[in-house]
Amino acid sequence: MKKKSFNKDLFKVLPLVFSGLLCVSLILLLYQKHNSTPEFGEQLSNLSTIFLSISGFLSALILAYLAAAVTGLKKNRSSMAGRLNTITQKMHDFRSIVELLMQSKMWLPGLKKNIDEEYDGLTFFEVKEFYKGKSKLAIEFLQENHNYNETENLYLELKSLLMINTGEKSVIDDVRYPSIYDKAIVEKWLEHKCGSGLWYYFGYKYGVFKDALNLEAVFDRHQDKIMILANTIDGNEFEDSSFNEVFLSKLGEYMSKEVMPKLYQLQDTAGSHLPNIMRYLYIIFLLLAMFGVLLPIFFMLFNLPIITLIISYALVASIIFYISTTLYQFLGGEIDS
Repeated sequence: MKKKSFNKDLFKVLPLVFSGLLCVSLILLLYQKHNSTPEFGEQLSNLSTIFLSISGFLSALILAYLAAAVTGLKKNRSSMAGRLNTITQKMHDFRSIVELLMQSKMWLPGLKKNIDEEYDGLTFFEVKEFYKGKSKLAIEFLQENHNYNETENLYLELKSLLMINTGEKSVIDDVRYPSIYDKAIVEKWLEHKCGSGLWYYFGYKYGVFKDALNLEAVFDRHQDKIMILANTIDGNEFEDSSFNEVFLSKLGEYMSKEVMPKLYQLQDTAGSHLPNIMRYLYIIFLLLAMFGVLLPIFFMLFNLPIITLIISYALVASIIFYISTTLYQFLGGEIDS
């Protein structure tokens, strides 16, 4: 792995080194030619107009591409922001459902008090990551026989969905609904498949857990509210559903497989910085504009020494060499990423 990384870094550095060597060599060769052949300086001066035109054309071409790319990126970001708002609202509605389930009386007597008081501060993430040894409370929780038919794990999982950052240890009475969810908490939800517990307890293993999860104890008005929220999340998916174990199983699977991954992906895309290809081209444009356009113009306007023009020619030639040796590799890396 280290060798592969070393080779990758080497391929990035070599074109820069060779471009630098080419630049220095051209400066030395052209300056030596100028010293040995007096008329050579005049030839370089006569070529400056053509050189300036070529550099200006390349700079204008890159600038036009960057302007078009920025416009497209802005439109894409606006579209992404709209989609992110939609997915975020789905997560808000799901968390409202989770809050109603946690506050309901479907749990075995004593479970909520045991978790919220005796294990206050314990999170679902710490239980899942007990092997890291960071939480003695998590190890104690796993070693103790709770007599709740393992539904305490589901309660902790749902509790984790009401948190909005990984540093929280308990859920406050008023559940918060941020405009953008913290990326770290979304990563944790995905890592530990939060939400899939609904599918596991009410779908895959409901026959084992049904005596410990009394759905009839959920108030009718809360059941109605849950179904309204579910249809707000996805009307097509839950249109013909009723409040029962099949619905909750389906909801958990939908959220853990559809909504949360999209939430993370859209957050990542919407929060991404300027693409590397645009930064790469901007640097090229800046160098061409400075050394291929401005420097020759200053040479002609202020009668600067011929070494100014020699440096301009050498730098632009090196830049073109660098582009020709790195652009394909750079584009390949962008596509892979």
